[in-house]
Amino acid sequence: MIEVSPSASVPAGLPAGDPVVSTLFRSEQGGHEQVVLCQDRPSGLKAVIALHSTALGPALGGTRFHAYTGSADPEQAAVLDALNLARGMSYKNALAGLDHGGGKAVIIGDPEQIKTEALLRAYGRFVASLGGRYVTACDVGTYVQDMDVVAQECRWTTGRSPENGGAGDSSVLTAFGVFQGMRASAQRLWGAPTLRGRLVGVAGVGKVGKHLVAHLLEDGARVVVTDVREASVRAVLDAHPGAHLTAVADTETLIRTEGLDLYAPCALGGALNDESVPVLTAKAVCGAANNQLAHPGVEKDLAERGILYAPDYVVNAGGVIQVADELHGFDFARAKAKAEKIFDTTVAIFERAEADGVPPVAAADRLAEQRMGR
Repeated sequence: MIEVSPSASVPAGLPAGDPVVSTLFRSEQGGHEQVVLCQDRPSGLKAVIALHSTALGPALGGTRFHAYTGSADPEQAAVLDALNLARGMSYKNALAGLDHGGGKAVIIGDPEQIKTEALLRAYGRFVASLGGRYVTACDVGTYVQDMDVVAQECRWTTGRSPENGGAGDSSVLTAFGVFQGMRASAQRLWGAPTLRGRLVGVAGVGKVGKHLVAHLLEDGARVVVTDVREASVRAVLDAHPGAHLTAVADTETLIRTEGLDLYAPCALGGALNDESVPVLTAKAVCGAANNQLAHPGVEKDLAERGILYAPDYVVNAGGVIQVADELHGFDFARAKAKAEKIFDTTVAIFERAEADGVPPVAAADRLAEQRMGR
């Protein structure tokens, strides 16, 4: 295990201009308390655990299992992703009113190829070695059954199955919280907290997106979906026969759809970038994906185009609210009631943004930093 923290020297072999070191120690996006690089050769585990802040309590955030095959340096891409995601969790947990800081972990590799019980147990031992400074849960590429395995080695594990004392699938309340953010966006733009009659585009109908589609259809919205997995699209279409629900081939087609009222990115991050924002037809963006803004400044591009943006780390907090509740003996009604407050938080952020003359992201950051004492 190689540990990188503000009190430790940079490991040998990392050049001074290395993007990871620059992000961690020199950029405004840094400020992380601790980064742990984990390796278990027998199981093939390579993982990164990033703790951004424990100011409000133990860092809480999910474990992503991803190969980063699109990067020339997958390991470096994984570390940078973990740093960004951990920072986002600090702000998400603060705005959700949780007594937790922010952390995130990434297991590097294709989960369909290398995920084994031995690997997950090795990962659990690394999390346990942090002594409760980090509490883990599910994320992209990990599921409830995986957390059950991790929990065999680590008691600081949430998102477990009900049979093993957990809350089960956190995507249920993630989708519910995003829907509350959509309602707040609708109230801001159209004067009523409903998507009835509005055209909503959902990119990604996997764990969270499929539940979000159900909420939208129940509310009376018209929905158009897309996903890189054809089976996921077919499953959501089959689940709602006769509904105002259609599908398009890809995200590029979706964001250019004429008459789109709201766009919901619900897959991986970076969906809002220099290519997508100029052609986006929607009047608002509110989705479940983490790190939707590809780089600083995109929030200003959205504002200049008159597109209302509900910060992702505000509206997608339902899942972390659920797993945090699990630590105290899970009560679904209690967790759902807390997730429902995402509506009020989003409304408050829009109001603060207007009062301060800044994009909603800046307003959300200010509110979170006030709570974290930064």
